[in-house]
Amino acid sequence: MKIGIYFCNCGSNIADKINAETVAEAAKSFPDIPYVRIVDFICSEDGKLQFEESLKAEQPDRVVVAACSPRDHEATFQCCLSNAGMNPYLMQMVNIREQIAWVTEDPALATEKAISAIRGAVGRVRQQEPLEKKQLEVCPDALVIGAGPAGMKAALSLAEAGRKVTLVERTPFIGGLPVRFEELFPALECAPCMLEPLMGELLHGDHAGTIELLTMAELEQVTGFYGNFNVKIRQKPRHVSLHDCIGCGECAAVCPARTTNTFNCHASDRAAVDFAFTGALPNAPFLMEDICIRSKGEECRACKDVCPMGEHVIDLDEVDTVVERTVGAIILATGAGLYDASLIAGLGMGTLPDVYDALQFERMLSSTGPTGGEIVTAAGTPPASVAIIHCVGSLDDGHKPYCSGICCQYAFKFNHLISAKLPDAAITHYHRELVMPGKEAHTLFQHAVHNKNSTLKRYDGIADLGVRAGDNGGLRVSAKDVELSAEMVILCPAVTPAEGGDRLAALLDVSRDSFGFFRELHGRMDAAQSSIKGVYLAGACQEPMDIRTAMLEGMASVGYALAGLQPGRTLEIEPITAEVDETHCAGCRLCISVCPYRAILFDTEQNRSSVNAVLCHGCGTCVTACPAGAITGHHFSNAQIMAEMEGVLK
Repeated sequence: MKIGIYFCNCGSNIADKINAETVAEAAKSFPDIPYVRIVDFICSEDGKLQFEESLKAEQPDRVVVAACSPRDHEATFQCCLSNAGMNPYLMQMVNIREQIAWVTEDPALATEKAISAIRGAVGRVRQQEPLEKKQLEVCPDALVIGAGPAGMKAALSLAEAGRKVTLVERTPFIGGLPVRFEELFPALECAPCMLEPLMGELLHGDHAGTIELLTMAELEQVTGFYGNFNVKIRQKPRHVSLHDCIGCGECAAVCPARTTNTFNCHASDRAAVDFAFTGALPNAPFLMEDICIRSKGEECRACKDVCPMGEHVIDLDEVDTVVERTVGAIILATGAGLYDASLIAGLGMGTLPDVYDALQFERMLSSTGPTGGEIVTAAGTPPASVAIIHCVGSLDDGHKPYCSGICCQYAFKFNHLISAKLPDAAITHYHRELVMPGKEAHTLFQHAVHNKNSTLKRYDGIADLGVRAGDNGGLRVSAKDVELSAEMVILCPAVTPAEGGDRLAALLDVSRDSFGFFRELHGRMDAAQSSIKGVYLAGACQEPMDIRTAMLEGMASVGYALAGLQPGRTLEIEPITAEVDETHCAGCRLCISVCPYRAILFDTEQNRSSVNAVLCHGCGTCVTACPAGAITGHHFSNAQIMAEMEGVLK
């Protein structure tokens, strides 16, 4: 076997410590007596040209490149081998720069170490086999889970690029949490007004035909892999046709069954068949089966009979359906929720009237909310004093240790809106830290600071605060042994992962961090990718963020999907993967339990495992775990690794 060793002097980086001539002389004792070529800068354009010309002239069977880190230039030298007509996987790199020259002071010792490392590489490369990349046709369509701002932006952008999109939303409406707000920080824009063009385009625009919107639906099963996911989606019955309903509300007016409205934080009631809230899109009511008097065995057709569009619009017998789709990519845009402030003792959440969390107060401020936008106490009177408590559950090891980043800004937005609606109301902010990043966030803060009715008080920890009922009505807020009266208290809780994240993580095998948010592939370099290839993250499902950042994250996930899944394009699959020898597999499934990429499938009929090369990253975890030794790691076989170790130890 003819083996070529190409030694890069790399200027003084390597040459000052490692003697290339000594290495060349030592190579005469290596197996197969390889030839040695010394190049000053093999990664330069001239160096690569010399490398390729030498390969064409010498035509070696295997190649060893002694240079820098494979992370820097392995792909470069593999390309040179391909240009010279060789299989790129018949090359082995030795990192003699970072691992030897840079960390070894004695030149004689560095040269000796380099000879050992290169000898090991020569032994290893003799065992390497030619590998070929595989091509796989892909589905360019996408599944987007969550129809909040990030999910809607992602779905519409994909549709504009000509992709078919299945948009799954577990609530009866689109727009996420922000569409239930009246105004947004920092510029106090109307949230429904700002989102309406996006929602309208998604529902009725030029590209609406390529977006399949499934409300009241949840992902139930996922199989397959990047480029070819097979998904099952369970859609709960709405009982009202989105296609035929005109949103007149006649059915809600005659419905005899009533309950509290979840989407108004239980501050108002609704009929069993009703809209989620005024202005919700799609503009059609939905029927709550457990509230409808039919669920109690009584017959009722009031909603069906009153509908001006005909009996077919309301289907009282509609049942769950399971929708199956094939998609190439999945975008998670499930949004976030708020920490349950009732878990914090002493603040009165859920026990004292006129103590509200941020979402409840947002609905109170909204013109479509339970009070029509009026700020009133439980007694129906405007409060003369309001306390706003920041960091409820945030920056606290007993609850959530992180800062949610947006709470201060919406707290000062509340300050502005309260002052506008109740000019004489006294407002007291209780805060731990003040966080207002960005060029616009300071405006609402400055408004509060310069408002003669606003006061800021700092506290050390949430245990230092207390809210109790006043002796003569109202509330009393204590901090650092100072107690003040307030007729209304607003709590600003930590932002938390949305409900159902644990179930989705299990279905998709996507990692979550210690706080329950979906974990990014890399928090700085690849924040829109998850650890599973083809599953992307968008918006607040990965960490607390504002609408602007969520929209940008949505576009980032779209960029990944569009770049990787182009119509008519095939995926090039890296051949450095694991492979199961089916004749030796005992069917113990231990490999499945340790694979971090969900790349191993199990055939119950044949009682054996197999590796999906698209999902496999070649990490070797399954190889080491297999008790039968039935799994081989291509390019990192036991024979190759042992040969390299023997060469180094000689």
